[in-house]
Amino acid sequence: MSGSGATVLVREGVLRLTFERPEKCNAIDRAMEEVLRSCAAELESRDDLRVLLIRAAGRYFSAGFDVSGRVAEMSRLEGSAYRRAYREMHELFDAFERSEKPSLVALQGPCLGGALELALSCDFRIAAEAASFRFPEVELGVVPGSGGISRLTRLVGPGWARWLAVAGEPVTARQALEIGLVHEVVPDDALEQRVDRLAARLAALPREAVGLAKLAIDTCERLDRGSARDVERIVNSLLVPADEHAAGLAGLRSDRKGAGDGG
Repeated sequence: MSGSGATVLVREGVLRLTFERPEKCNAIDRAMEEVLRSCAAELESRDDLRVLLIRAAGRYFSAGFDVSGRVAEMSRLEGSAYRRAYREMHELFDAFERSEKPSLVALQGPCLGGALELALSCDFRIAAEAASFRFPEVELGVVPGSGGISRLTRLVGPGWARWLAVAGEPVTARQALEIGLVHEVVPDDALEQRVDRLAARLAALPREAVGLAKLAIDTCERLDRGSARDVERIVNSLLVPADEHAAGLAGLRSDRKGAGDGG
């Protein structure tokens, strides 16, 4: 995908997307948006792909959507045409969130606006010490509306959502870890190794268990406690008789037997 501002490669079941537009702070233009859309579709359609890993080259993870691209285009639209264009972004980020295959984002630097909305739609967020997070939309008289406020509030609660989306204040990597915005913070020079290791682990996990676990979490979040317990039982009623569970038990028994022999 030469000239798209991003590169894509597949290795050992991991679909690896790298933003490579450092001269523009990796701002997401139409070409990069189409690469994201293509990756979401490929992740769903190809059985050999198990995980999506998104990373970036340069000082910024991304400054958000390019103001000379989609932002400028949408500012010229009104009414139903505007809402239709807006749905395109909702549908893109929703595709990452609803996929049964896990997505992982490596955040090596500032992550702003639409790029933060993208990161929030992924399952796992690993940040380097140099990373930071900010929603500047309020300064432009709008809000982060491509799932930004809804996902942010669900993750960090309304207090920190106000800090980011109302006050437009930045959050450091360490603050992001404390409030639940990211899962882990590592030294800058350890980020690549850490995300590669996590991506490989996710790719090796039983496919059906991972997919149903994602579905169960999303469903249980919307249910009362009793109904959520029912979902857990239904999911395991599908997984326990499956070959993946039998293989896992066999491997566990073998490991324990080997440990016992060694003792």
